Amino acid sequence: MDEDYGLFGPGSVTWHVMGEPVLIVGGIRALLLQALHPRTMWGTAQNSELMDPSAAWARLARTVEFVRVRTYGTTAEVDRIGRRVRNLHSRLTGVDPRTGATFRVDEPENLLWVHLGEVDSYLDIARRAGVPLTTADADRFVDEQRRAAAVVGLDPADVPASVAEMRDYYAMMRGHIFACDEARAGLRRMFNPAVPRRMLPLKLAGPPLGTFIVSTLPRWARRMYGLPGLPTSDLAATLALKGLYRTSRVVPERYRYSPDARRARELTRAR
Repeated sequence: MDEDYGLFGPGSVTWHVMGEPVLIVGGIRALLLQALHPRTMWGTAQNSELMDPSAAWARLARTVEFVRVRTYGTTAEVDRIGRRVRNLHSRLTGVDPRTGATFRVDEPENLLWVHLGEVDSYLDIARRAGVPLTTADADRFVDEQRRAAAVVGLDPADVPASVAEMRDYYAMMRGHIFACDEARAGLRRMFNPAVPRRMLPLKLAGPPLGTFIVSTLPRWARRMYGLPGLPTSDLAATLALKGLYRTSRVVPERYRYSPDARRARELTRAR
């Protein structure tokens, strides 16, 4: 019987990209990008522990686990975690403070914005860091991620399937998004993160790490946060990403990759 590889499997661009340690930067960048959709941010802030510093780390850990299962889990595991997330979101609503209108957290516009915030961030960081990807690979990655979009309840037919389509989506959305007060508060907390006591050294790394991650955002996104959107910042961020990626390549694979990513690489090589 063929092994169940879940949504992707050996030969997928997703497995090629997602295990790289430098993609941690992409995950945090995605949170900052996602926060620029006001209803997405309000729905999250009003219904989760995001705004509670004492619980934020646990929520982040659950998000990381969701991404892990979605990327490397079996079909049954992905179905199970997808049902859990969809059921949770289906019960949640938010309130637009501008109008007092109630909206569903799982509105397709909100889900699509969050989905593409991840896809754009992971792909942008990978390409700028120097992970080997052709133009066709980049399009395949965006297309493959439509399977991930279905996990949270989106119709893959309504999700951009190429880099060009994703670029057009962001050009269209820029007139409808901004950094609300909750988004700006989240940005400030990045520079002074709430971390468990055993990970207290991370607090000292907060300011330089936060500055670096913000610099990886698109210029228009940085400007929405009221920060400089200079080309020189783009260049500095890209050089830093390349340095991180090259440094990580010196570390032996058994230490460089998570167990799931290591298995994915072994299966890909065997194929």
